Amino acid sequence: MAAVWTLNLKQPAATSQKRLALAILDFLSNSVADGTVSSEDTESIEIAKSCIADSFHVNVNDPAALRDAIGDQSLLSIYGVYEKLKGKTSTAPMPGASTSKASTSAPESSGPTPTNPEAESFKSQGNAAMQQKDYSKAIDLYTKAIDLSPTNPIYLSNRAAAYSALHKHTEAVADAELAVSADPKYTKAWSRLGLARFVLGDAKGSMEAYQKGIDYEGNGGSEAMKKGFKTAKAKVEEEEKDGANGDAEREATSPTRGAGGGGGGGGMPDLGALASMLGGGGGGGGGGMPDISGLMNNPMFASMAQNLMSNPEALQGLMNNPRLREMAQGIGGGGGGGGMPDISAMMSDPSLRE
Repeated sequence: MAAVWTLNLKQPAATSQKRLALAILDFLSNSVADGTVSSEDTESIEIAKSCIADSFHVNVNDPAALRDAIGDQSLLSIYGVYEKLKGKTSTAPMPGASTSKASTSAPESSGPTPTNPEAESFKSQGNAAMQQKDYSKAIDLYTKAIDLSPTNPIYLSNRAAAYSALHKHTEAVADAELAVSADPKYTKAWSRLGLARFVLGDAKGSMEAYQKGIDYEGNGGSEAMKKGFKTAKAKVEEEEKDGANGDAEREATSPTRGAGGGGGGGGMPDLGALASMLGGGGGGGGGGMPDISGLMNNPMFASMAQNLMSNPEALQGLMNNPRLREMAQGIGGGGGGGGMPDISAMMSDPSLRE
């Protein structure tokens, strides 16, 4: 049976250590509730929770204290942001600046009370650099603020805006994703994520980001957010239409569609048509099929036939050759009386080598 524990809160959870202890207790409680921890280990978890609460003089059942500790987040989500940040290095200033209106939205100045005055000072300096369109300096200053407060969504979102201003949209996406992970309710980050994804060609991802922003803004979303969503949605629909048209075009030109249908359709070449052109309907003398065995014994014709078999499109070019048609029309027999044309002469004619 799980241990039952009750503790009195001796003093408010005012220190970082107490807030962290409460976050850990909340994480352990959620791990039991969602089945992460097996039922066999539940009692051990309850004992651990009791020890932590007793040692730090906190009560996980106090909603106000818990809200003060983690707000609307959880220790697991906060750690997820840390994992994304882990390994990221400070970004050095980069040369060049853009005056693109779409990527230079003003950085956010408002937000929760900063926990680090020095970080807030760097953010303010970064905002000033953004107003001066010195985006490289802004990135440097926002990075210093982030180094001090890695999960602050405003700092991350503002640096995303600066990256977009320098057309560094991949970096902008990374920062905006961290910002929305840290605080999904910070809608400015969703907007910047939507913009960066759209510029990178991820229209669907952009549309999803703008939709999230609209959802968190409530009341149908702001005009700017709705406009971004509408633009991204139109692009997604255009891409889907282009994809469908491309599939239809590939189907129409598929090699299997031309099989048995004559040259030019991509299938087997129409040797009967070629034979009628070469023999005119005279079987070596006057009115039937041409002498195929005689044709195939001719090395030049054999070479030509092999080429046509391996390249059906070549037959269409041959059939459309005006010189060949002219010669075929003159076939009546052995150079005028219905027999086979002089294949050797035909193959040596430069106008037939197209």
